[in-house]
Amino acid sequence: MNSTAPKFAAPLGWKVDDATQLYQVDAWGGAYFGINDAGHVVVRPDQQPGREIDLLEVVEGLKARDLTAPVVIRFSDIIAHRLKSLNDAFALAIAENDYRNRYAAVFPIKVNQQRLVVEEVYRSGKEYGFGLEVGSKPELLVVMAMTEDSPDRLIICNGFKDDSYIETVTLAAKLGRRIMPVVENFLELGLILKHAQKYGVRPTIGVRVKIAADGAGRWRESAGEKSKFGLFITEILELVEVLRQQDMLDCLKLVHCHTGSQLQDIRRVKDAVTELAHVYAELKLLGAGVEYIDIGGGLGVDYDGSGTNYESSMNYTLNEYASDVVYRIASVCNARRIPHPTIISESGRAIAAHHSVLVFNVLGASALDQFRVANRLEEDCRDGGEIPQPVRDLFDAYRSVSERRLVECWHDSLQAREQALQMFNLGYLSLAYRGLAERLYWATCARIRDLCRRLETIPEELEGLETILSDIYFCNFSVFQSLPDSWAIGHLFPIMPVHRLAERPTRNAVLADITCDSDGKIDRFVSLRESKRTLEVHELRPAEDYYLAAFLVGAYQETLGDLHNLFGDTHVVHIRLLEEGGWWIEETVKGDTALQVLGYMEYDTDELYPRLARDCERAVREGRLSVPESQRLKRFYEAELHGYAYLEPDNET
Repeated sequence: MNSTAPKFAAPLGWKVDDATQLYQVDAWGGAYFGINDAGHVVVRPDQQPGREIDLLEVVEGLKARDLTAPVVIRFSDIIAHRLKSLNDAFALAIAENDYRNRYAAVFPIKVNQQRLVVEEVYRSGKEYGFGLEVGSKPELLVVMAMTEDSPDRLIICNGFKDDSYIETVTLAAKLGRRIMPVVENFLELGLILKHAQKYGVRPTIGVRVKIAADGAGRWRESAGEKSKFGLFITEILELVEVLRQQDMLDCLKLVHCHTGSQLQDIRRVKDAVTELAHVYAELKLLGAGVEYIDIGGGLGVDYDGSGTNYESSMNYTLNEYASDVVYRIASVCNARRIPHPTIISESGRAIAAHHSVLVFNVLGASALDQFRVANRLEEDCRDGGEIPQPVRDLFDAYRSVSERRLVECWHDSLQAREQALQMFNLGYLSLAYRGLAERLYWATCARIRDLCRRLETIPEELEGLETILSDIYFCNFSVFQSLPDSWAIGHLFPIMPVHRLAERPTRNAVLADITCDSDGKIDRFVSLRESKRTLEVHELRPAEDYYLAAFLVGAYQETLGDLHNLFGDTHVVHIRLLEEGGWWIEETVKGDTALQVLGYMEYDTDELYPRLARDCERAVREGRLSVPESQRLKRFYEAELHGYAYLEPDNET
């Protein structure tokens, strides 16, 4: 498909490169995202310049197909490239360290359980022999069916397991699946042995170790000795003895640990892998049949692009990660003169995060610098009588603003505003004067801010003015549904305009969603230093869509989202890059309708419309509604029941 969007010439003093730097696209984008000469975000699924997809073109193409924002756009080719990058990094590390075995990733489907995503990961990972990881019975059922034609692909079974779970795993092994239950607590070993004897199977067993190495970052508590899963060393030694007594020590094939999620510090990776490698070596020397070492997840994603030891970043590269893992396992095994094991990782976030983009439109804005006042105070005073002193003081502060008196005028306006509010609360200030005081205060703040922008150094007391005066951009999405980690744990995602990037953004804003919840907002944004409190955006134009996008949202967000205010799943579209250029829609999943989300909440959806229809007929009979009015209301109600749960553009007439 070819873009029909107009080409804009960048105004003097502003270039597309300035937008790239402002939003740090090259830092967090990992070469998957950029900005073209038209000022539109482009997606490069294989990181090759020239092989790119115009994101605005996709959004407009979807709108023409009645798939309006908000929409999650998945770029399937990025998943394939992420898997290739992971394989290539470990292949290079294996060659450089003379490692005498192989590497295989398994994708934890809890990271993104959507069928199309899991199928894409599984299909793209075939040439590398990558497998899947499950953490529950429903996930196990999915993977057992999916691996029908590839029984040799590894299946790792983590999480708590009951009797039926273990029995299913045992039968799957007998069916021919290469499946490995990981013992998370000692009771599971008994279940494995019971069903192995019952069905005459020599199982392939893994064990998770509670390593002493601490985790790092936001999920530091998920690793270490107080972690949720795994066996202490004492328990592992007991497990070895039980297996030895059953003549099944050779069945213990895998040693596993959980190093944490989104590990931002490479030192934590090194410590955990070294400790796990020593456990592996000791078990091998004790006679266990271990052949695999599973380093778990933890490989980070640089969400803010800073490349630092910060919870939304990582201070290492993929190649450094692979090199350190391979080197440390090889060093321990060489020192103990034991064979090198197959290395397994569960790097779900690093595989899935980059491929999904959430695009949403801005519905409107609220600005605090909109207030205007006259040059003479008397022109704004309509109450008559004597003008209250705090109002006069506010006008004097407004009129006196200059570069030499910025802080002084700021202090004067704060004091006068406080006095005006006190007088209003005591009944000595009319509503009209209260409104005038409000306009004067915000107009003064705006003048001070505008002059601060000219200064090389802003006075410390005025540094927060940009944030105080920031706009609120009301956006057509739900934080709780589409970016739950942003709300729940303060996680940062890169957010920026999709278009108009050849224009200098002139506004600063925080983003509010359309839920009736004060927490439904985003007021922290990625930056190479500290996170920003506002996002640079463009002035809204009448009757013109303005689109923003949140990037790197492919891990966890879709499966963690809730139905706050009954906003359900957004539209989801899978886009592929054509070899000859352009793009095509591989698959579309329409978002939830109002009827569907009401059904999730157990409303009797079959009875909703008939009840409204009966009420309309009563209103017609009693003369409260005309027949045309009744029909219009019923048509609206029925259409909305079957319509998108999010806000949609007005229907053309």
